[in-house]
Amino acid sequence: MSNDNEETTSSHTSPFEAIRRVNEEGIEYWTARDLARVLGYATNYRNFKNAISKAEIACVNSGQSVTDHFAHVRNMVDIGSGAKRKVEDVQISRYGCYLIIQNADPTKEIVALGQTYFAVQTRRQEQADEMVALSEDQRRLYLRSQLSDNNRQLSEAASEAGVVKSMDFAIFQDHGYMGLYGGLRAKDIHARKGLKKNQQIPDHMGSDELIANLFRASQTRQKLEREQVKGKEQANRTHYEVGQRVRQTIKDLGGTLPENLPSPKESIQQLEQKERKRLKQGLQPSMFDEPTEPEN
Repeated sequence: MSNDNEETTSSHTSPFEAIRRVNEEGIEYWTARDLARVLGYATNYRNFKNAISKAEIACVNSGQSVTDHFAHVRNMVDIGSGAKRKVEDVQISRYGCYLIIQNADPTKEIVALGQTYFAVQTRRQEQADEMVALSEDQRRLYLRSQLSDNNRQLSEAASEAGVVKSMDFAIFQDHGYMGLYGGLRAKDIHARKGLKKNQQIPDHMGSDELIANLFRASQTRQKLEREQVKGKEQANRTHYEVGQRVRQTIKDLGGTLPENLPSPKESIQQLEQKERKRLKQGLQPSMFDEPTEPEN
């Protein structure tokens, strides 16, 4: 059984995405301590605080409210032998992280990577918030990122239900695919798309297929949590049933079933490579350009 299809590897997980947190209200944020560790400031937090201060000034100069993007807090941490102490920290928005990265040490390679990540992700979020009409490539890049997030959350919910081992999770994912794709397993979808062994199925989905899978993953995760599903068999059954319902909804609406949707000519990796090349050339990423009118 193929296990290439979902987020069981870190090929799509940026170190900055890995430390992203979400509060009880569903709002994402990063902590200064986590960010400092990733950026190589773990042993010199004082210097990192300088970058935060500069970022807060930049925030004010850009007309934004500092408190909307930088929340100073004090957290209890373990220091050994059951003892704890309070340490200062900052909860930072995506835009706040972008400003910090711009004021961090540019000689660090990870800082350069962070500049690209937060520049791209911040702009992506702005476009999504503004409900800008995106091109197909733009939608794919945005939705692929969302599917990755939801698959990680689904993996956590499945683990709580008893799906622990890698093989168990591959079987669990297969049940979701079988429900949504009319009985097709991951290996079948992989073959239909003509993919190589190391290629992941979601990287070769168009926006409509990504949306169907995003809805399937999101609704399964919610159902597992809401009904407190326990046991691998019940979790598999839940994933299959949700996939079936999403498929039936597509049928009822007269839409194209996912296995019949065409695969894009370019993979997500190819689109990302194009954006990285444009960034290196100092150009505005094309996934954020306004769609051009087709020629007559």
